[in-house]
Amino acid sequence: MSSVNHSCSNPSAFLLTGIPGLEVAHIWISIPFFLMYFMVLLGNGTILIVIRLDKSLHEPMYYFLCMLAVIDLVFSTAIIPKMLSIFWLDSREISFEACFTQMFFIHTFTAVESGVLLAMSFDRYMAICKPLRYTTVLTNPRIAQIGLLSLARGISVMIPLTFLLARLPYCKGNHIPHSYCEHMAIIELASADPTASNLYSLVVATFLVGADSIFIAFSYSMILRSVLRLASQEARLKAFSTCGSHISVILLFYVGGLLSMYLQMFSLSLAPHTQVLVADLYLTVPPMLNPIIYGMKTKQIRKRVFHIFASLKSWVCLIWK
Repeated sequence: MSSVNHSCSNPSAFLLTGIPGLEVAHIWISIPFFLMYFMVLLGNGTILIVIRLDKSLHEPMYYFLCMLAVIDLVFSTAIIPKMLSIFWLDSREISFEACFTQMFFIHTFTAVESGVLLAMSFDRYMAICKPLRYTTVLTNPRIAQIGLLSLARGISVMIPLTFLLARLPYCKGNHIPHSYCEHMAIIELASADPTASNLYSLVVATFLVGADSIFIAFSYSMILRSVLRLASQEARLKAFSTCGSHISVILLFYVGGLLSMYLQMFSLSLAPHTQVLVADLYLTVPPMLNPIIYGMKTKQIRKRVFHIFASLKSWVCLIWK
């Protein structure tokens, strides 16, 4: 184990590179990220407004959708605006405290989203496989407890990692070859042995994702078994379409997260910009797709959204007359 250099002082700020090796293309790269952020704000904001205004949607499934929308808005806003400021304004500096705060929010709410996805799969399992017990099991107080438990779990696993990282001396420079304060990229700047933080992040991420994905897989396998028993072929195809969409987003979230972590942790001779782009897309694509998959494919929400846009169109036409 290398000795810790206690004589060095931590930098007051870090400098984020953006996309290493593709700095000349930052303006072009910013376009899809800007459009994705716009879709995140529009989609998740619409979900929250529609569910808030329509009392018929005040049910467990839609409460979980609201939680997912809030989570996606929080950690997308923790990442993308700073990324765009790098791409557009070359504003690469981020203070030491702000960097660790950004890292804490990103990874905390990633863990919280995993818990909410698990809760949503359990909600669909109860609705399809145990419909008679659905309202007695998923009461409003219990839904609130699930949401708070997911938040508490995310915070509790990130506090030790943040503490382990913050106490390390950073004497190797202040340039982070990334678009945001990704913890593996920060560790590369530490002048002390980061084995403890590396081991902790690897074990916690693998265990958390592994446990949640096992329970999610069990829930959807039971749902699919129930769907296969339906007499109507049309009903089966509709259920398969819905479940397939949900499973695709879940796989994108979990596989993308593990792939991003392992690419940063283990050298696989990949170009730096490839690793960074994988990490960026893993955190920006699911928040954009979640409102479409979980929201717009839900008949009640889709009808309400179309009704709102029809009302807005009529209102605009009256103004222009």
